[in-house]
Amino acid sequence: MPLMSTQITQPVVSNQAAHVPAPGLPRPPARVQRNPPAPLPFRSMARVSEDAQHRDAELFYLQKQIHAQTPMVIVLEDGEQIEGCIEWYDRHALKVRGKSKVLVYKSAIKYMYKLGDSGR
Repeated sequence: MPLMSTQITQPVVSNQAAHVPAPGLPRPPARVQRNPPAPLPFRSMARVSEDAQHRDAELFYLQKQIHAQTPMVIVLEDGEQIEGCIEWYDRHALKVRGKSKVLVYKSAIKYMYKLGDSGR
């Protein structure tokens, strides 16, 4: 009579068996491995302070013109000129009150000057 082991063996179940769909069902899409995001570019503190100084000067100028209700001429990149007083501004735009109220994106502005100045 052969010796019998007292240990009970269980069938080995792999993780792959859980991902196999039943016959007739579509297979789930393969996992897409995504690359980690690229590191942010290095910015020196000197550059950051220059940007902050430029931004502060711009904000001071705009606040001064709004407070004084200075008539301004805003020349756009395409050469169009908008005349009026700046009502408000935000990070990306100016609201100008002239013959009509106009919202102007800062990225479209070539330069601006006070209405009495020559502008060049």
